[in-house]
Amino acid sequence: MTQPTPEPKRLPVHVGIIMDGNGRWASQRGLPRLEGHRRGAERLIEVVDAAIDHGVRCLTLFAFSAENWKRPAEEVGGLFKLGEWVLRLHLHRLSKRHVRFSTIGDITAMPEFIRIPLEEAVAASKDNTGFELVIALNYGSRQETVKAAKQLAADAVAGKINPDAIQWDDLANRLETHGLPDPDLIIRTSGESRLSNFLLLQAAYAEIVITPTYWPDFGAEAFGAALQEYAKRERRYGMTGEQIRPTTQQS
Repeated sequence: MTQPTPEPKRLPVHVGIIMDGNGRWASQRGLPRLEGHRRGAERLIEVVDAAIDHGVRCLTLFAFSAENWKRPAEEVGGLFKLGEWVLRLHLHRLSKRHVRFSTIGDITAMPEFIRIPLEEAVAASKDNTGFELVIALNYGSRQETVKAAKQLAADAVAGKINPDAIQWDDLANRLETHGLPDPDLIIRTSGESRLSNFLLLQAAYAEIVITPTYWPDFGAEAFGAALQEYAKRERRYGMTGEQIRPTTQQS
């Protein structure tokens, strides 16, 4: 049964998803880990379509972390090949839905067979305005923060900015997500209750929904259920009791 869309004022603008559980899904079924990743890749476009259909404006998917290089080389190579397959198979359909495609993370370290299609997809979709799809590849929030801090320090040394005048916006504008709204909702599949170095600063006031469902089983209905859970919550700033500034959709 398809989950109803929350009313616009209760709908998140930006959703981030930590797509977790592919390997465990495969292990429970006696299948190779790469088969779990393949099934997870098939779910990706379904969830993108669901986000667009519900009226979410931006979706950031944590596809490959800076720490994932520690996995076996065969698994890493298989992940990249699956990424290329998904991109080439669905790019035209995403373009028809006016999806603007972008990446965060250091993709210069990625193999050419995936890096070049990624760069081409970003360039080809740059004028699309219907929906923002961000893929986090070779991404880590701590690494991103260090890079931004170095840029701030260099600008301070060069006299371009007064260190005493630095505000959050100065750092935020040097993060890889600059120009995007902060995520309103972070979803993590597989039941794990941690952020795993994903958008740590940007998600400071995001609502977090943890689902026990492994990513290969997380489809449109599960995504809709997460939106419904988000819509029930009253967002507040920390311990002050002050209601959070709305970044939700306007009715």
